[in-house]
Amino acid sequence: DGSNTPSATTICQRSRLQGPHSHTDVSTLDTMSTCFYASTAAGAQSLDLRVCGSSLTTTAEGATETLATLSELDALITVTDILWILVCGILVFWMQAGFAMLESGSVRRKNTNNILFKNLMDASIGAICFWLLGYSFAFGNAKYIYQDVGRDNRFIGAGNWALQNFNNDFDYHSFFFQWAFAGAAATIVSGAVAERCRLEAYFVYTVVLTTFIYPIVVHWVWSSTGWLSAFYTDSDGDRFLKENGVIDFAGSGVVHMVGGFAGLTGAIAIGPRRELLSDDPRVRASVKGSSDLLCALGVSILWMGWYGFNAGSTLGAGQGVIGQTASAEPALTYINIAAKVAVTTTISAAMGAITTMVYSRVVLRNYKLTLCLNGVLAGLVSITAPCSVVEPWAAMMIGIIGSIVYVMASNTVKACGIDDPLDAFAVHGVCGVWGVLSVGIFATQSNISRTYGFDNNAVQSGNQFRNQLIGVLVIAGWTTVTSSIIFFGLKFAGLLRVSEEEEKVGLDASEHGVEVLEGKSVEMKAKGEQPV
Repeated sequence: DGSNTPSATTICQRSRLQGPHSHTDVSTLDTMSTCFYASTAAGAQSLDLRVCGSSLTTTAEGATETLATLSELDALITVTDILWILVCGILVFWMQAGFAMLESGSVRRKNTNNILFKNLMDASIGAICFWLLGYSFAFGNAKYIYQDVGRDNRFIGAGNWALQNFNNDFDYHSFFFQWAFAGAAATIVSGAVAERCRLEAYFVYTVVLTTFIYPIVVHWVWSSTGWLSAFYTDSDGDRFLKENGVIDFAGSGVVHMVGGFAGLTGAIAIGPRRELLSDDPRVRASVKGSSDLLCALGVSILWMGWYGFNAGSTLGAGQGVIGQTASAEPALTYINIAAKVAVTTTISAAMGAITTMVYSRVVLRNYKLTLCLNGVLAGLVSITAPCSVVEPWAAMMIGIIGSIVYVMASNTVKACGIDDPLDAFAVHGVCGVWGVLSVGIFATQSNISRTYGFDNNAVQSGNQFRNQLIGVLVIAGWTTVTSSIIFFGLKFAGLLRVSEEEEKVGLDASEHGVEVLEGKSVEMKAKGEQPV
């Protein structure tokens, strides 16, 4: 029965129906279901007999053969969940390749080696920092506030250092998936400070972001003890932030706002690229990226990886009931929610691209590829928070509005004289804000109930929008303040930006000993020496 889910006492059985209808054709059999359907007529096009198995009996006459015990079913469900999370985590990590292509195509050839190196170090440094401390600050002992949480509190987690509590081999998939998200947040920043940031300064910021800034936001919104969290539950079953907490299903705020606002802070602190200070329009135009092809391939990979990002945020596939509606509709398993998330994600991304295409043709009088590529990303970022709690038509509206918000934000940033080479703030920061707020506008009571199990009118009453607004303000404020301390501290110490000469020759030559000659990258013997 595709509408039912296995209960805690279900044992899968196959019915051997006997009697006058010995030709019975069991034409539909779903081993993950509670009930099986059969026909009492050979070759029938409809099913007129239902066989429901339980731990003791079946509702149909005849002998039964046990296909699996309860413990075997539980083991299968656990394996399915872990496999799902691992595959989705790999897809999220695959987004690093997309970021690398997009960013290398958006910078000049003399800086491609540098931007690729930053992407590599984001993942590598982030993995170690998140393993040692970041994951612990984010999730701590992973218990509810009314349990023995140790030193965990509503602000920060404080347990399971370096995964020392993971001694049963059943929880490592959780760290792997969350690390992939942390790497994505760090990578967003690299695009905002591209072509002029010293590597050492960037490494310092990556350490702080993946160890402290990002994990704190994760704890607030996604842990079971965080004060903004929809998963916070006290002894009375209530959230700290009434009624449902902040709903950010896959990270419009947690991941993208953190990366986007950190990138904006870094771009302001480091200042614009030298060429953009020139009065000569030809000099300013020289900062154009090196390859639209790489940008297009990068966005395609990011779009693909986003299905792991959003759909994988169910954190399971085969197990459990996510929620039950007030009308006693059948409850859903995680994979049902994941399927809907994939659809809403697709619609929002597609509408983001289409909307920016129309804007490009009508306003700019041409079809601008890079604008439409960012339109895709704007739609994806916008739908990341509400993807599980909105209908497809709402996903379309979220994508349309998200792309408009992106264009307006991008133009505003440029008008303010802020140099953000990849529009990281407009795409991730501002669209992240819109994504979080859109939950309070477009989410439905039934979708929230099916996804989170909360059956209330928080959306209709405006309470949910209030919660989302609080979340936006807190995440933006936290990220901006902490990032400012790091970026402006590095600036005042003279460690943030490369010299004018190094910027002129390119960071590939000054930081990596690689110089572009006649269109080819040539390795230098040492800094300042002739190439070989």
